[in-house]
Amino acid sequence: MMKNKHTIGVDAPLYHACHAKPVTRRDFIAQGFMAGMGTAMSGSVLSLFANPGSAHATLSSDLEALKSNCGIATQGAGKIPFIVFDLAGGANISGSNVLVGGRGGQLDFLSTAGYSKLGLPGDTVPSIANPDTGLSDFINTELGLAFHSDSAFLRGIQDKLNVTNRANVNGAVIPARSENDTGNNPHNPMYGINKSGSDGSLLTLIGSRNSESGGNSMAPAAMLDASKRPTKIDRPSDVTGLVDTGDLVGLLSQQDAVAVMESIQRISAMKLGKVNTQITSDDVLKDLVNCGYVKSADIADRFGDPSSLNPQLDSNIVGENGIFTQAEFDADREFRKTASTMKLVINGFAGAGTITMGGFDYHTGDRSTGEVRDLRAGRCMGACLEYAARVGVPLMMYVCSDGSVASNGMIDDSMDGRGKGVWTGDNSSTAASFFLVYNPGGTPQLIGANPDAQAQHQQIGYMRRDASVETAATPAANNVNLLVETVILNYMALHGEQGNFASLFPQNGLGNAALMDRLTAFEPIVNGVMA
Repeated sequence: MMKNKHTIGVDAPLYHACHAKPVTRRDFIAQGFMAGMGTAMSGSVLSLFANPGSAHATLSSDLEALKSNCGIATQGAGKIPFIVFDLAGGANISGSNVLVGGRGGQLDFLSTAGYSKLGLPGDTVPSIANPDTGLSDFINTELGLAFHSDSAFLRGIQDKLNVTNRANVNGAVIPARSENDTGNNPHNPMYGINKSGSDGSLLTLIGSRNSESGGNSMAPAAMLDASKRPTKIDRPSDVTGLVDTGDLVGLLSQQDAVAVMESIQRISAMKLGKVNTQITSDDVLKDLVNCGYVKSADIADRFGDPSSLNPQLDSNIVGENGIFTQAEFDADREFRKTASTMKLVINGFAGAGTITMGGFDYHTGDRSTGEVRDLRAGRCMGACLEYAARVGVPLMMYVCSDGSVASNGMIDDSMDGRGKGVWTGDNSSTAASFFLVYNPGGTPQLIGANPDAQAQHQQIGYMRRDASVETAATPAANNVNLLVETVILNYMALHGEQGNFASLFPQNGLGNAALMDRLTAFEPIVNGVMA
């Protein structure tokens, strides 16, 4: 029993005698020597301009009609917002957080020894039934997806997600190996999410690092699009700095500034109509000039008021009735990063985003260090779900990590250790990823005609009884590229567009349509309402 070991602080770096000294940026993030920063991927400056929850536009009707011709995106391209949590270092996901079972699904229980490897002592395994109720006290299905009832992720989500909104959440888990302590796992699906149609009205994608993927883990090489490389977003000031409405808004009221810009556009359009530039691209040049004024007027219209972008000024995010108290927001950089990302994505200003959180290489010979970090990650996840509920839009949230950890059965009996197994080393065979879906129109419905069929769609793949991923269960189980494809397939299925997957990704490795159906969790959701 471990009773006296002190918890390593939630932001303290992790020192491992079994690891070489950190030398790369990824090493430093995984072991908590650096924070996972925020990133925004910009395909077009215009992608931050739309809020799917409300209509801001007050442009005159003649200019409003020109917006689509000028390529000004609105309403987040009409797709479901998508957020990735990339937990750098090899976090525990399976067993102690999200339950993972055998062929029959999450509740097809593993062996006691298997659960011990996943950090659960014999008296807290989910297969134990309370003699008074005949039910397990260690299974929580409040979010649809089954969590261990003492999961730190779950406790964090519950801390931020209102009880009434939890019924509109459901999820799926994907047991799948990935290599330990490396950013070379191509876990990041954002380029593929964008290829399937997701976009924002100011930015295309947002994430957590100034990297090609926008996160700690790589994106699959075949999906990379150099035109949509991330723009770094790490704090609220980075968000508000994305748009400069110029001095005109400061000198005039926002309404007057928009009117001036509209007048400039009309005068320019009239003059251009009388001009022949004597070049073959005459119409193109005129369109560029004309659209430049339309876009400037649109920017002033939408963002002349700085509160439209600033997460700190959003009462749903910060304040007495906000998701974060002012003290929490001021004290914790991860909360500020999460708030900045969810403000952009959920309002349709960006199509999809990655939040990298560092320091999850927590096999430190105790349990308490990992529990504290998992709890904070859960609070950030819960904040995203709650904000989606308050804005009134659906959300798909994907959680992954590079590798995983395992326990040797020793117990950490400290307050933060909670009587669970200590994490003693890396173990890629215990890895899993999961996603949660919030739907304001009702609980997302699993595919399947009966509970047994639905259970096999809620857990895509399975583990052996000893808590090792069965690598032959699905294409994703032993290939991170195909794990990403599985996530993208499920995103498209929420829109009822899974039939387009093979044409969008002709080199995919998921197999035929029948196999893809088995890899899909939910019935479609359209504009937040069950189809």
